[in-house]
Amino acid sequence: MKYHNITHDDMLNGTGLRVVLWVSGCSHKCKGCQNPITWDCESGIEFDRYAENEIFKELENDYIEGLTLSGGDPLYTKNRNTVTKLVKKVKEFYPNKNIWLYTGYTWEKIKDLETIMYVDVVVDGKFIEKFRDNNLHWRGSSNQRIIDVKKTLKSGKVVIYGE
Repeated sequence: MKYHNITHDDMLNGTGLRVVLWVSGCSHKCKGCQNPITWDCESGIEFDRYAENEIFKELENDYIEGLTLSGGDPLYTKNRNTVTKLVKKVKEFYPNKNIWLYTGYTWEKIKDLETIMYVDVVVDGKFIEKFRDNNLHWRGSSNQRIIDVKKTLKSGKVVIYGE
């Protein structure tokens, strides 16, 4: 897997201060996407132990609430194995940190992936330009849902985060 950036102290992609991994690779290619440079899975930097160590060093800080995975699409087919290993390891070492994951896939298509069992919040759905709303928190278009994964898995129905 390749990535474009690791952002420290981010306040826009989930609750609190976060570390964000911006992965490469996306097949959705949404019109109006804010990160089209990340679509090509061959662009960016190889995700290696140094990148992982950078993320873990940031997560050691008490003021960092958690990790956000964005891109590109963390659930792009070529990213899934590495992303699953990463979120599993984050939960093992930092069980009190939360993990947010942004994907163009809908919940219904990804809910059974192993990755999901380690994620706390999924922002699902493609960005749709005609539904763009700059006043929305944590999502770009109104069709996207902010899903509380644990409550959704427990209830069997999609539970929107904060409800």
